[in-house]
Amino acid sequence: MSRLLSLCLLSTAFLFSQAAADLKLPAMFSDSMVLQRDQPVKVWGWATPNQQVALAIEEQKKTVNADADGRWSVQLDAMPAGGPHILTITGDGKTVTLKGILIGEVWLCSGQSNMAMTVSRSKNADAVAASAKHPEIRMFKVGSGHSLEPQETCSGTWTTCSPETVGGFSATAYFFGRRLHKELNVPIGLINSSVGGTSVESWTSMPAQSAVASIKPRLDAWKADDAAFDEVGAKAQYEKALAAWKEKVAANKAADKAAAKRVPKKPQLASRPRNDRNYPANLFNGKISPLVGYTIKGAIWYQGENSSGRGFSHLYGDQLATLINDWRDHWAQGNFPFGWVQLPNFRAPQTQPAETDGWVLVQEGMLKTLALPHTGMAVTIDVGEAKDIHPKDKQSVGHRMAQWALADVYQQDVIAMGPIYSSSKIDGQEVIIEFKYSTGLHAKDNELKGFAIAGADKKFVRATGRIDGNRVIVSSPLVSQPASVRYAWAANPVISLYNAAEIPASPFRTDNWEERGR
Repeated sequence: MSRLLSLCLLSTAFLFSQAAADLKLPAMFSDSMVLQRDQPVKVWGWATPNQQVALAIEEQKKTVNADADGRWSVQLDAMPAGGPHILTITGDGKTVTLKGILIGEVWLCSGQSNMAMTVSRSKNADAVAASAKHPEIRMFKVGSGHSLEPQETCSGTWTTCSPETVGGFSATAYFFGRRLHKELNVPIGLINSSVGGTSVESWTSMPAQSAVASIKPRLDAWKADDAAFDEVGAKAQYEKALAAWKEKVAANKAADKAAAKRVPKKPQLASRPRNDRNYPANLFNGKISPLVGYTIKGAIWYQGENSSGRGFSHLYGDQLATLINDWRDHWAQGNFPFGWVQLPNFRAPQTQPAETDGWVLVQEGMLKTLALPHTGMAVTIDVGEAKDIHPKDKQSVGHRMAQWALADVYQQDVIAMGPIYSSSKIDGQEVIIEFKYSTGLHAKDNELKGFAIAGADKKFVRATGRIDGNRVIVSSPLVSQPASVRYAWAANPVISLYNAAEIPASPFRTDNWEERGR
């Protein structure tokens, strides 16, 4: 009996090893994929240890041996934009044939709900879908969830843009890609790895953020929450809430048909913080790590809402810079282009000369991150909605994100972004402010407003100003010795300053006084 059991176990182990040794590819390498043009492209996968794998695409033929762990990778030579092509990969006695491959521009698109928000939920969705006949725009959507450890694989498929499919595309990514496709006339590949309601620290690897001293308070807070978690108490609270929910459902059914349809939200069992998708590195592990190595042109990012109200908004600039450097290190493609969407106007309209909160400090953190090389920002403080954290005008968002890419990445003769604060100097009662991207600087509706000024007492009053070329000169008779100017300094600010591209100036301040968001 024991011998029979041993034979069965050996047979099972052999079959398992054979199955594990089959030629395999990451999900991104599949039919209809888009590969990056004009630079070497990495292709990798798994096979039986030490076995040869052969690849062929057009005139290129490459061979490589899997290593002792069964991993293999090759670099395809740079290819010009075009297609469709066929890629064949042979090894372990089988051939994988990938069809409909295009060569073009590949962008990673990530963030939280405003990146995840689909075309079907955006402004004029029906009209957008009707005109979405763009078979050379394709999107790969990462389907896998978060993970406690870095993963090598994920799920997902490439979808070709059409009126029938575009509704499921990320709206920000689609409108970004659509403009690039129109202006560059090359295929566009968009890799959508985004999850609503998520933190910046969840998208950054743990070693990277653990090495940054300024981020330590945020990581320590997560660790403290995890240590304080009461599993027994959480279960008891869940069972109590579940019983109340069942009673409510039963009462609704007993009342009438209309009430029966009003099913309250079922309670969920609280999980330990370290298992949460927002815990530091968990989304990086599950939704970014499997993508590392897939050759890209650059990345765009739309996140920050979740980070604005947790008491650490003043750290956002350091967190975003850490994420960018982290991804660049993992991809080993140098300082690839990285752009992001600055948070839009939201909540109640501004009433005070300057209103500091977490939303504004995240916006400021984004502004400061432009100090990193090859970065850009879409200013959107005029296309948000006061009562909706998911504004529907993603057309403007994608257009402005593409504006930066066309200018800075593809060297087209357009203004990259809205006016960006550059420097200031005090001249008597006036503060002279200079900007980058200031061509055609003008006040919307010919009224310059949204500026506030303060002396050393830090008491801000509304300021008047005038435009002088690429400068704005600000003053107030109430402040004889100015120390600071702030502009659009509120979650839903008063604004007026635009450039010739009709993009608004980013919120900014000239002081470095310590500020903490609520």
